Amino acid sequence: MGLFAKEKKTAGWMSIILEEDVIRAAHIKQIPQSKPLVEWIASYPAPKASNDKTLEKLAKDLHSGNYLCTTLLGGRDYQLLSVEAPNVPREELKTAMRWRLKDMLDFRVDDATIDVLDVPVDKDAPSRNHTMYAVAARNQVIEQRQTLFAEAKIALRAIDIPDLAQRNISALLEIPGRGVAMLFFDNDGGLLTVTYGAELYLSRRIDVTLVQLSTATGDDRHSLFDKITLELQRSLDHFDRQFHFITLSKLLLAPLGDTVVGLQEYLGSNLYVPIESFTLDAVLDLTKVPDLRSADAQQCYFYTLGAALRVEEKVL
Repeated sequence: MGLFAKEKKTAGWMSIILEEDVIRAAHIKQIPQSKPLVEWIASYPAPKASNDKTLEKLAKDLHSGNYLCTTLLGGRDYQLLSVEAPNVPREELKTAMRWRLKDMLDFRVDDATIDVLDVPVDKDAPSRNHTMYAVAARNQVIEQRQTLFAEAKIALRAIDIPDLAQRNISALLEIPGRGVAMLFFDNDGGLLTVTYGAELYLSRRIDVTLVQLSTATGDDRHSLFDKITLELQRSLDHFDRQFHFITLSKLLLAPLGDTVVGLQEYLGSNLYVPIESFTLDAVLDLTKVPDLRSADAQQCYFYTLGAALRVEEKVL
């Protein structure tokens, strides 16, 4: 299994996300010409030592055998690297990428599971070399995840990354012909993505966690806001230089719960791009899951829902 296995289109996926002390799951039904419908969500308290037993219970309770199941790696379980696309036939791409990553990883490339994501170029520009994203994770991490799900009798069809889960939600908020940036925070830190035409063009990690944002006060909070602003400025400037053919419509601040205050206003006064917040009911039908209307619940289930919106990746 690669990091994001290729599957035929389905009516929807079941996502199962392992967090620090809880396992979350969700199923979304894609409805033509309408918002995707969140059929259900579920959470199971699960200290890491009991993940196996909790997954077994989840599989039985939620009838996992009826779904195509996907999960996400944690933010520290993989590396996402922007590299120049090798000039080789498609069937040789992953082998060539492995050699290119040899000196870029913080572990031996022979111990890596690698997959690639294309970054489309300007269709109106002369043909030239372009960049791709390479995703690399330790074989051990992938094997442990596969074994954990297999022992719980869950047929895991794909392993994705948070960047793509965030891309899936961001794509639903795009204005045709314009790119959109999105910023989200959880216990692994901040994640900035830029999508255009439902493709991931930029992904950057920010070393500020949700807990820090929720608990900092006074000068400490101001310092965190400054750090976030600087990282955003650098990343968006880099994006403008590399992808000048894409105009950003706005930067969307994803749900952060009720405890983070003042960030939107601070960013709005220090960045050139318009800053907006949004709630998930703007793009998802939450009729069957009224509990998801709270800000805290939307923050907790953000990646779980993004993973359940999984789309078929282009075969490379």
